[in-house]
Amino acid sequence: MPPRLRKLIGTVLIIILVLLYALVATTVAVATLGQSPWYIHLLYFTVTGVLWILPAMFIIKWMEKPGKPRDE
Repeated sequence: MPPRLRKLIGTVLIIILVLLYALVATTVAVATLGQSPWYIHLLYFTVTGVLWILPAMFIIKWMEKPGKPRDE
């Protein structure tokens, strides 16, 4: 797969990941943390804010793989 195509696909995947993850994390927070103290909210959003980086790291690592050399 050409590197430019891999980067395009990876960028689209990261955008979808971020949007879906933000929607799910916020929905869970609204449904479960309504009456919780502020420090529980802080802990929840800190953890969920960092967790999305793990799948994004693998996507970025895949995007940065070198392409196969062309046979000339």
